[in-house]
Amino acid sequence: MSKDQKFETQAIRTQIAPTHAQEHSTPMYLTSSFIYNDAEEMRAAFAGENDRHIYSRFSNPNFEELANKLCQMEGAEAGYVFATGMAAVFSTFAALANAGDHIISCRSVFGSTHTVFTKILPKWNIETTYVEVNSTADWKNAVQPNTKLFYLETPTNPGVDLVDLEFAGQFCKEHGLILIVDNCFATPYLQQPIRFGADLVIHSATKFIDGQGRVLGGITVGRKDLIEEIYAFSRSTGPALSPFNAWVLSKSLETLAVRMERHCENALALSEFLEAHPKVNWVKYPGLKSHPQFDIAQKQMNKGGALVAFGIQGGLENGRNFLNHLSLCSLTANLGDSRTIATHPSSTTHAKLTEEERLKVGITPELIRVSVGLEHIDDIISDIQQALEKA
Repeated sequence: MSKDQKFETQAIRTQIAPTHAQEHSTPMYLTSSFIYNDAEEMRAAFAGENDRHIYSRFSNPNFEELANKLCQMEGAEAGYVFATGMAAVFSTFAALANAGDHIISCRSVFGSTHTVFTKILPKWNIETTYVEVNSTADWKNAVQPNTKLFYLETPTNPGVDLVDLEFAGQFCKEHGLILIVDNCFATPYLQQPIRFGADLVIHSATKFIDGQGRVLGGITVGRKDLIEEIYAFSRSTGPALSPFNAWVLSKSLETLAVRMERHCENALALSEFLEAHPKVNWVKYPGLKSHPQFDIAQKQMNKGGALVAFGIQGGLENGRNFLNHLSLCSLTANLGDSRTIATHPSSTTHAKLTEEERLKVGITPELIRVSVGLEHIDDIISDIQQALEKA
């Protein structure tokens, strides 16, 4: 594909070569293995001397197309796909960090990522230091001689705080660190961290990349040398995506741009409604001028995204009452769906954190996170309004 083509065109027209049947739409390659014309071709494949596929635990044409599309979108050299977003997160850490290494992470991370840092990696003597999202002094104090990786989410989950990617890129270059950015909330349509100095970008493709709550998937893209290490680790450990899911996700990317436009339009309208509601204490959305890092959003994001966080008056009990009175919006452990989803992070996605840990990252008992879907905005607001009135 031409680099001069626009995002939407690349998302649709980046495909693997057609078969002899000359199909217009890429087929699913539901096969565990691949055959060779002779012994020499097979030997060369296993030796890495040709680009033939060997086994779908390693690679598959559907994986290739999905990775190629994400690389185009993110401006990455290479990529590798996984069964889930957390498989991508863990495999990336496990491939690049060795026993005795140190990781710095922004404190605001997804609950399962927090568990990897605090419960799993320490088994192999890999320690993590948490830093505040935008505390320059905190970041500098956290750097140790054995620090190798710097990991962050922006916007963060669930508080939708922002990290200045330009500053993060400069900081990691200055200290010789590998910068890894979880770009799940923003998607490559709204933000491309590699432009600001990120070495690797991770996505839970289960979210906006699929966009309809159907399949699981994950992907890491970025520097070719780092992806080669991640591939080598994953080839042996087996966090493989299914060819069917890869096919679905590649098709989903064709509509990412139009979906994100609607998500953002709806989310901005909802956040403006919530700001004016008497039962809402506060609202945080990157597209609002009231967001503490609105200037950062303007610099590194095309639009504000689909996630809105707000605090409901009455705290925990009213938060639960609000969720119980929703009728259109879904209560489910997901986001990035065509359907609007409301969650209470303190009791669900971040329940494994201690109360002190939650409060440190702004996850207060009254916090509600809404993943704004593609329904008509009038219907979304109507449902949230009636639930607020009954809370």
